[in-house]
Amino acid sequence: MKVFTNGCFDVLHVGHIRLLEFAKSCGDYLIVGINSDRSIRLIKGEDRPIIFEHERKEILESIRWVDEVIIFHEPNPLSLIKNIQPDILVKGEDWRGKRIIGSNIVKEVKLFTHQGHSTTNIIEKIKRV
Repeated sequence: MKVFTNGCFDVLHVGHIRLLEFAKSCGDYLIVGINSDRSIRLIKGEDRPIIFEHERKEILESIRWVDEVIIFHEPNPLSLIKNIQPDILVKGEDWRGKRIIGSNIVKEVKLFTHQGHSTTNIIEKIKRV
């Protein structure tokens, strides 16, 4: 089973690692889509990302649960999901009750229920120091 998850993965933290471990446990092959630097600026503002796309890609590729990392340039991963046709889509708990892009393409959507970690919160904490 091919599993897909996506995100910015800017300033990688333990919540990201736990999401990736969970996603890998859902199937055989884990593909991670990451937003390009340009798409992050559109979504999060001109002061983001903190870590450039090729470095984020390299970091994610070094994680044992990740089989493949693909950078996408659109604000959302719909085209990428259509292209790779995963069986399972994994999203974080913060997507509960929201429209999940690509949910109509995959066989199953699974939500990872770990909470309490946020790149935005980490960046804000650093700014206060």
